Formats: sequence, structure tokens, C-alpha cells
Amino acid sequence: MKRFFGNIILSLSPIILWAMLYPAVPSQTRTPQNSGGDVFIPIAKYIQKGDSDRLSAWFAENLEIEIFGNKNECSRTQATQIIKNFFSQHTPKTFSVIHKSGNPPMKYAIGNLNTGSEVFRVVLLVRTNPGTPQILRIRIEKTS
Repeated sequence: MKRFFGNIILSLSPIILWAMLYPAVPSQTRTPQNSGGDVFIPIAKYIQKGDSDRLSAWFAENLEIEIFGNKNECSRTQATQIIKNFFSQHTPKTFSVIHKSGNPPMKYAIGNLNTGSEVFRVVLLVRTNPGTPQILRIRIEKTS
């Protein structure tokens, strides 16, 4: 009897191991990767690249996007399309975070997005707790 259960446990051990490790394996498309504890480093990188798909991995399921005063409460999918359209019309050259503040569970950053011909102010509000950081609000406005 001992041998029977021992064989079952040995045959199931790879499955059990996989099941234990699976949640620790991030999805490349929807799980944001936080490098070094500063949530704004990877977010800034994706804004500078104009990579709406990778940036959207940081979006909450529902978020607020305000571009040039037009405010939208939208889903992650809608927000991705709005940001993709913005980047297609205003191709980023550089993005730099000029101010960061806040304490968990909320942090915000203000940055300048330079397209070569225009400069935009970008304000990001991020919920840092619980679990995975998520962008709750993005505001983009023209600088004077």
C-alpha cells in the first residue's frame, strides 16, 4: 500500500510542481513588470516608445483618460485604443518624469512628452496596492 501511494505521488509531482509555480510565471501581454521598485521606470519607457500595448498592461480594468480636456471613463481595451490613436498622431521622441510623489496605495508622476514639434504634460495616477500596480488615470495636456 505504501508503495502504491508513493508511486502516485512521484507520478503527480511534476504536475503539482507546475501548479505551484504557474502563478509565479508572468504573462507577457497583460502582467506589468515592476523593475527595481519604481513603478514609473517601465511606464515611462513604454510612453517614450509609444508602445500602447505594453503600456496597457499597467492599466486598471477601468480607468480615466483625459486628453486635451476630453475626459473618458473607459475599459482597458478602450483606453488602449485611445492611447494608440494618440501615439499615432503624436509620435513620442522622448519622455521624462519630472516629478513623482505619493505614498502607497497611490502614487503619481508628472512627465514631459516631447514629439519633436510639440511638448505635452502627462500626469499618471497609479494604485500600488494591493498586488500589481495599476494606472487609474492618465491626463495629457499641451504645454504652453
